[in-house]
Amino acid sequence: MVLPITGLIIGLLIGISFPITVPLEYAKFMSVALLASLDSVFGGLRAGIEEKFDNTVFITGFFTNALLAAGLVYIGDRLGIDLYYVSLLAFGLRIFQNLAIIRRYFLKK
Repeated sequence: MVLPITGLIIGLLIGISFPITVPLEYAKFMSVALLASLDSVFGGLRAGIEEKFDNTVFITGFFTNALLAAGLVYIGDRLGIDLYYVSLLAFGLRIFQNLAIIRRYFLKK
C-alpha cells in the first residue's frame, strides 16, 4: 500500500514541477484517458485492500482502459457525437464506487 501512495506523491511532485500544457484539440482525449487511468488505479487500490491484486490484470487494465476511452472519444469526434460524456460518466461512476468501497473498508477497520 505504501508503494502506490509513494508513486502517486512522486507523480504529483513531477507534474507540479514540470507543467505541460495540452493543446485544446487534445484536451478531451487526455481528460478521458486520465480518468480511465485513475479508474484503474483506484481499482488496483481496491483489489490490494481486498488482497486480490494481480499485477498483470492491473497493467493490462490500465492501458486498455486508457486506449479504449481515447478511442471512443476519437470515434465520437469523427461521427459528430459526444461519446466523451459517456466515457466520463462510466469511468467517473466506477471511481466513486471504488472510493466508496475503500472508504467503507477503512471505516470498518
